[in-house]
Amino acid sequence: MPSEEYLSWLAVERGRARNTLLAYHRDLAYYEETLADRGLQSPAGAERGDIDAHFDRMASEQRSPATMARSLSVIRGLHQFMVDEEMTTADPTADMPSGRPPLRLPKALSEPDVERLLSAAGTDSPADRRDRALLELLYGTGARISEVTSLDLADLVSGDGLLRLYGKGGKERLVPLGSWARRALEAWLVPEGRGAMVPPRWRRRGDAEAVFLNIRGGRLSRQGAYEILRKRALQAGFEERVGPHVLRHSCATHMLAHGADIRAVQELLGHASVNTTQLYTKVTVEHLRAAYLSAHPRAGGR
Repeated sequence: MPSEEYLSWLAVERGRARNTLLAYHRDLAYYEETLADRGLQSPAGAERGDIDAHFDRMASEQRSPATMARSLSVIRGLHQFMVDEEMTTADPTADMPSGRPPLRLPKALSEPDVERLLSAAGTDSPADRRDRALLELLYGTGARISEVTSLDLADLVSGDGLLRLYGKGGKERLVPLGSWARRALEAWLVPEGRGAMVPPRWRRRGDAEAVFLNIRGGRLSRQGAYEILRKRALQAGFEERVGPHVLRHSCATHMLAHGADIRAVQELLGHASVNTTQLYTKVTVEHLRAAYLSAHPRAGGR
């Protein structure tokens, strides 16, 4: 992998200390995890939007400013190294300023666009039922993809309309399950849905308890879930890559736009600090400003 070659170069040619290299290794592994979620197998194929998505993820996970600054530095170094070594011809970090990346507002789809995305998954085949349930659950609860793919059948709190999620550090929270998500789950958890993907023999311990299965009958992975999101987004006519957190961001933005209490949204998303949730209030204010300027007859200053 280019990152391993880059780290070796830093050790041999630049004499970086062992602890520094360990920190860089963690930064690059985290970066490559983001790229894998976006369907990329190597940093050589990364574009500016992929790097922006990585720092959006870091911000949403409340990484410290120092960690983000170091990560930006090592990612810039990696891409410059790949250009110098002729592993690629383009450096997507070339026009990025040094220092801490600016804190960007979370990306969210409009409500009509979310409806278009969710409708791209029908209910005809077992895979359609699974994909619709997955997308409805992501939007309906604001859960992270990793939280949804780790769901077990026992986490569906029977009869209470609640869902048990496990966030960072294994922290448990209960979230309400809306009617659309509940109906989509019910349509999936039947013999014609999930039952049709159950293998003759479970290959790994724990797969039998998984809510979401892949076509081979194993637990659906985070990368597999992102591929479903990407596939359905393309079917819905979205030309740009749709990030793995887009439905989570859309859930929070739309709830706040419709008057939800920020503390309730914080609890729903599992944010440790309300400061992270407050990013979404800025999004709704921007939407309000745009709507006002485009619609009010005396807003244009004419």
